[in-house]
Amino acid sequence: MHSKVTQTDIDTFQRDGVVVIRGLFDGHVDTIRTGIARNMADPGTYAAENLKPGEGGRFFDDYCNWQRIGEIEAVTRQSAAAEVAADLMRSNTAQLFHDHVLVKEPGTSKPTPWHQDGPYYFVGGQQTVSFWAPVDPVVEASLRCVAGSHLWEKPVLPTRWLNEDNFYPDESAYMPVPDPDAEGMDIREWALEPGDAVAFNYWILHGARGNTSDQRRRALSLRFVGDDARYVERPGKTSPPFPGHGMQAGDRLREDWFPVIFQRG
Repeated sequence: MHSKVTQTDIDTFQRDGVVVIRGLFDGHVDTIRTGIARNMADPGTYAAENLKPGEGGRFFDDYCNWQRIGEIEAVTRQSAAAEVAADLMRSNTAQLFHDHVLVKEPGTSKPTPWHQDGPYYFVGGQQTVSFWAPVDPVVEASLRCVAGSHLWEKPVLPTRWLNEDNFYPDESAYMPVPDPDAEGMDIREWALEPGDAVAFNYWILHGARGNTSDQRRRALSLRFVGDDARYVERPGKTSPPFPGHGMQAGDRLREDWFPVIFQRG
């Protein structure tokens, strides 16, 4: 077990699907900031501006850039994230699925919609973890997670953030997106300092408020899978799509595209 994580953290993650890990990226914050700046200056294939005309601020996100932005790869390989991921997942391995940069500039009132990541992905298995790591102090614009939602009987219907239409045609296989505030759900959120990270299962319902402060809110997410992760078919295009991956249902994720960053022993 890595010194950044305790048995209580592991138990909380298994039970609630979400836990905060203080100082996980201490020593790597400047590297992450540089990587985010490079990403924003040179957006990748999947970069998006998530605001409609007339909405104030800027809400930028981009993913799958670790192979071309050295700072993101360095943090992935050199930080404690992969070992801590394996600890939280109770897995012998931690395999990188993808990286994700999310930036809300000051005055961005648009919230991040409530969603689960799992329905967008072609990954099956319970051993999954995302780290959401801000490089600016955050309070109001912090990540918000519904504890226990990774154990719900039905996944939440994935939607496109900008136009809010449905991702897949068969709505019956999914539950409508709930309103956790109105429904009194157990929402976990933390004030975070640079270096801290929220760790959450791919099937946790999560979102975030807008950034109405005068400070930037830059964050890097690193997403890992464990021993039980397998490729699964979805009823439509996945996000990220990873075109040409060539995997078949039940395959482990190919290690030349999704490297194993940590392995016990």
